[in-house]
Amino acid sequence: MGARVMIVDDEPYIRLAVRKLLKRRGIELLDADCGKACLENLRQGFRGLILMDVMMPRMNGWETVRQIVDQGLHEGNIIFMLTALETPGEQIEDLQKYIVDYITKPFEPEVLLATCETYLAYLEKMQTTGVS
Repeated sequence: MGARVMIVDDEPYIRLAVRKLLKRRGIELLDADCGKACLENLRQGFRGLILMDVMMPRMNGWETVRQIVDQGLHEGNIIFMLTALETPGEQIEDLQKYIVDYITKPFEPEVLLATCETYLAYLEKMQTTGVS
């Protein structure tokens, strides 16, 4: 299947930076500029690692994660937040079961890359063993 990551961020320069970083490691990246686009990608079968921005217009990251869960689209995916907020705040509490990590922007490229590789390896292991 290969390593797949979806970056959900309304800022084009963030999506571009993540794309360049992951491309060097041969990781396939799918862009989504809003929560609605993320949900559509999931409905079309995307499975992998989701890097979710919190502060986006119309549907923020928390609302998007709630929709992912409510629509049963979280299976086979790992979600972690990538945001400018220093702390996740109270909104993460009821979603903590579905969000595995939280990295603040500006991020250290090596930290983001290592985090992505760790979660992608976990997803691959889940796929090969059939364990979720």
